[in-house]
Amino acid sequence: MCEQKKKGLFARLKEGLSKTRHNIASGFESIFSGFSAIDDDFYEELEEVLIMGDLGVHTTTAIIERLKEQVKEQRIKEPAACKQLLIDTIKQQMDVGENAYEFEHQKSVVLVVGVNGVGKTTSIGKLASQMKQNGKKVILAAADTFRAGAIEQLTEWSHRAGVEIIAQKEGADPAAVVFDAVAAAKARKADILICDTAGRLHNKKNLMEELKKINRILDKEFSDAYKETLVVLDGTTGQNALAQAREFMTAADVNGIILTKMDGTAKGGIAVAIQAELGIPVKYIGIGERIDDLQKFDANAFVEALFGEE
Repeated sequence: MCEQKKKGLFARLKEGLSKTRHNIASGFESIFSGFSAIDDDFYEELEEVLIMGDLGVHTTTAIIERLKEQVKEQRIKEPAACKQLLIDTIKQQMDVGENAYEFEHQKSVVLVVGVNGVGKTTSIGKLASQMKQNGKKVILAAADTFRAGAIEQLTEWSHRAGVEIIAQKEGADPAAVVFDAVAAAKARKADILICDTAGRLHNKKNLMEELKKINRILDKEFSDAYKETLVVLDGTTGQNALAQAREFMTAADVNGIILTKMDGTAKGGIAVAIQAELGIPVKYIGIGERIDDLQKFDANAFVEALFGEE
């Protein structure tokens, strides 16, 4: 990616995270400039700001403990000198690892799950568009068959992204749709098959059974494809998003998170909490309505956009 495009993405990320940034930055400002010593009060105030940014108690406690260790090891006396240490500690919590996007580089099937209203179908459309632009042959499977309008919405996105879609009528068996889509992906030598699947959590048993059935078909009919399962979460719901991720983890072998609506939330710290508490990387974040506003997650850029200097 050229330097100019990188700068453009960072500017949009910073703009998208402005509500969270404002929420955290004003608190940071008063702490790092207002305290003359690193004491219990200093750490307590810092903890409060991080929790208010929706990093969560568990993650915040771990970050503060690590900061205390480093302050002691490096014999730091000035509160202002802690800021970069804190930023670096948060970056370490967020690193997605080298193989996070392995599925993009080989024949893959991507299962996308998430409750209604989180931006699941929109995220699939944006992902399909990006992959097509990167030269991949993409097919979509409309296997979220029980939500009213889901098939039409995904069909509209398939037109916008310029990719093919396999669908049946509303209420059809999701596993049957996936079966047809696998046959189409193999016949047309698709690089990536993206399946829009279960969009509800009201009955976890049904959800688990549905996903198991889909996975059995994939294991039998598409065993040579790399399998990726992504959960879509709404960033504006903060700690509720974390609870949803936990629910889906009991029903599916989740590889990554797509965090949407980050441009409308003061709770952007939830990205840190999800990664630190669940050990599942946030792989994409949505920071706007445009088709290219779904970005690959970059820990350095994200943390700098939230906590870095103006």
